[in-house]
Amino acid sequence: MLPDLIEIAPLSATVSARITVPGSKSITNRALILAALAGGETTLRGALWSEDTQIMTAALQRLGFDVAVEPDETEICNRTIRIHGMGGKIPQGGAPGKALDLFVGNAGTAARFLSALVCLGNGVYHLHGTERMHQRPQAALFRALRELGYRIDSANEQLPADIFGAGPREAVCHVSIQESSQFASALLLCAAAGRWKPKLAGDSPEEASYLAMTRRLIQAFPKQGGEFQIEADASSASYFWAAKWLLRSRIEIVAVPKTDWQIDASFPKFLPLPNEISRHGQLGDSIMTAAILAPFAGSLTKLTGLERLRVQECERVAALRTELTRCGATVVEEDQTLKIRPSSVEMHGAEIETYNDHRMAMCFAILGLKVPGIKLKNPGCVKKTFPNFFQKLASAPPDGLGATITDASTGTPLSTEQLFAD
Repeated sequence: MLPDLIEIAPLSATVSARITVPGSKSITNRALILAALAGGETTLRGALWSEDTQIMTAALQRLGFDVAVEPDETEICNRTIRIHGMGGKIPQGGAPGKALDLFVGNAGTAARFLSALVCLGNGVYHLHGTERMHQRPQAALFRALRELGYRIDSANEQLPADIFGAGPREAVCHVSIQESSQFASALLLCAAAGRWKPKLAGDSPEEASYLAMTRRLIQAFPKQGGEFQIEADASSASYFWAAKWLLRSRIEIVAVPKTDWQIDASFPKFLPLPNEISRHGQLGDSIMTAAILAPFAGSLTKLTGLERLRVQECERVAALRTELTRCGATVVEEDQTLKIRPSSVEMHGAEIETYNDHRMAMCFAILGLKVPGIKLKNPGCVKKTFPNFFQKLASAPPDGLGATITDASTGTPLSTEQLFAD
């Protein structure tokens, strides 16, 4: 297992590598829901196999779906997943006082998509997750589901919650995408099976991009079973695109996303960094990757539209400001904006708090390839979306970057086998 504290040694020479990135988490968890609702067996190829998608898969199995998981020959963190859909029916459900228990961890997609899915069942479902998941927004989705006629019991409009499934109910509901597109996506994924008519409101270009992914996926997905290919995760690819720019190296991503479904597929277009980047319609989670490059830019970088980052796996705006400052960067937080000044000369090593946030860990690991002395607490949190991330950093080129990663408490180099997060 990964130690509690690791250190990334900077690379002293340019690298030539071809990196395979696991499948998209966002597409995988949406596809799992659609496969469960389909009218036959669906085979998902290139599906991400990480904590978030394992949680979704386990939940579907708890609900009674027949799900088979097989290895993927090209990427160890992908799987081929076969799901026998029930044509909109949910096989299992609990009873009042004995609800069927569904654990969603800190997976926002699982929490939101399953909340809508179980409404199509017959019975009571108890959804709960980690402490952080219990702090994350859920109220707008609960209001929409109640508008459709379903009963949801929650002490504070967040998880944990008991959801009373009542099968399809032809009705209209309203939801805003301003807070999170996952609420609207949850309703859209289940709308055909539930005979729901969601009415969407709100003006958020960044959230609209994720909603567009959902709509295009629904349109392309085989409704009566068949095969569906999951494309590589663009947010995960951003770390290696960033390393390519930061290290002036030849790093190629194998099988880059072929569609425009993922907003973060645009990341290479923002290298070198422009003076201003917004999470409203330009980048998604990869704007965090841009933040760790900003101290090495030629001028001040403004990252704007960051409000959604505050309610994700951690309070990411404050976390980025705190940890970049800890490394010597000059960072100013104003409202929903981070201003990061060029400070490459002042950058130095530090012990980084990752806040149990996979993206914080991966962003600052890339910084460690350039800045000596970067140590990461709780690096195993990358299991949420990219369990073999550190193996990709440490494996010899061309399959990896050839970085040395040590146990920071002993200075002992870690083997690639020790760098897998599980």
